[in-house]
Order: sequence, then C-alpha cells, then structure tokens
Amino acid sequence: MTDSAPPDSTAVPDGVLVLDPTAVNGQCRQENIQQPEQQAQQPSTASQEEGFKMDQEMKITDSVDDRGLLESSMRLKPHEAQSYRKKALWVSWVSIAVTIILAIVAFTVSVMRHSASAFGFAFDATLDVLSSVIVLWRYGNAAAVHSAHREYIACAILGVIFILSSMCILGKAIHDLATKLLPEVDGFLFSVSIVSGLICIILAVIKFMLGKVLTSRALITDGFNSLVGGVMGFSILISAEVFKQEPKVWYLDGTIGVLIGLIILAYGVKLLLDMIPRIRQTRNYERFE
Repeated sequence: MTDSAPPDSTAVPDGVLVLDPTAVNGQCRQENIQQPEQQAQQPSTASQEEGFKMDQEMKITDSVDDRGLLESSMRLKPHEAQSYRKKALWVSWVSIAVTIILAIVAFTVSVMRHSASAFGFAFDATLDVLSSVIVLWRYGNAAAVHSAHREYIACAILGVIFILSSMCILGKAIHDLATKLLPEVDGFLFSVSIVSGLICIILAVIKFMLGKVLTSRALITDGFNSLVGGVMGFSILISAEVFKQEPKVWYLDGTIGVLIGLIILAYGVKLLLDMIPRIRQTRNYERFE
C-alpha cells in the first residue's frame, strides 16, 4: 500500500489569481497617505483663491482711486448712472423752487412773529437753495457723474456756505436771547411750521437715497441740510406751543436757534477738513470737468 502524501496547503488551484499582500497593503498605505495630502491641499487651494480674489479687488479699488473716480463707478452701469444723475437734477430743481417759497414765508413769519426759530429756518431754507444749486453744478456734466474731484469741490463749497449761514443763525438767536424777545403765537405760525417741516423731511429722504446710490457726499450733505430744515420747521411748532403753555420758557425758541446754528457750523467745518486734502489729491483729474 502506498502512503498518500498530505495535500499541500500552499497549493493554488488552477485559474485562481493571487495578489501580493505587501503590494496591496503598500498601495493602501500609499492611498491613505495621499488622501490627507489631498485634503491638506484643498484648504490651501481655497485660501489661494480667496487671496487672489482679494488681490483683484484691491487692484480694482486702486485703479478706481488712481483714476479719480467715486465708488459708484464700480457698482453702476453707465445708463444707470445717467438715470440717477437725471433724478438728482430733477430733485434739485424741485428743492430750489420749494425752498425759495419756504424761505420767503419763513422770513415773513420771523419778522411778524419775532421768532428766532423761523429766522433760522428761513436761513436754512436759503442755504438749501444754494446747496441744491451746487448739486446742479455737480451733476450738470454727464461725463463727470463719477468724478471724485468735482464731488470734493462741491462739498468744500457747501462747507463754506454752512459756516457763513451758521454765523447768521447764531447771531440772530443770541440777539433774541439777549434782548428777551418773546415770540408771538398764532395759527399762521403753526401752519407754516407743519408744512415746511413735512416738505423738507420728504426732500431729505429722497436726497439721502440718491446720494447713497451715487455715493455722493454732496447729495447727502444737501439732504442733511433739508433734514435740518425739517427739524427747524417742527421746532417752531414745539417752541411756540411750549411758550403758549409756559410763558416762562420764552428762551426755548432762541435756544433751538443756537443749537441748530452750532450743528450747521460743526458740519461745515467737518466738510472743509475732510474735503480740502482730497481736492489736492485729485486735482490732476480735471479732465472729468
């Protein structure tokens, strides 16, 4: 009897493919090594893209500043900018017509009723007329809609007008306080204060909206002036009502006039301090004029 040899455990049946475990494990290790590397590369790639975008934005901003343009030139298309420019012109014309009427009426009220607030409002209305005229000059040239140099000149002129007007308002209010001038109250004064206050606030809101879209400091300043006019219009109503109820508080009218004069003076000084250096920086871009 012949002993049969035990089967070889290492024998491989025919047709079976054998993979080298070391090769498989090596490939797995290599893949496992490569995956963290790829994951590490993804954040670096994202950060590079963000850095590239920031560099591009900085280059665009620098190029805009170098050309003496406002920020609106980056956000508005040419036809949009011209459309808003025409709206600014229309608002300025309406503001001039309305505030001239209000200024005449307010001057009349201040003389007839001895109201320092009415006098201050009349001067502010006159200032509003001048500021709207400056806005007309600012946007009168279609090619200069984004001109920073033209914008800064308009703001500097507004600053000078603000300072001169504040001097007149302060002088009148201080004089009335020193002489203890008592305001006279009637229905005419109430109607003038309400109408003028509402109209000026509406104009202020429209000017603020247009100024924000066009990034125009001149339009925003014009809107601020209209807002001050609206506040002064209602201050006439408040001071008159308080005096009617408490005659001892006769000084409220003059005090409001002093406060408004100081606010206009501070705003005018700030405009000049901000705009004069910028005018010097952009004086080489007068081609937009």
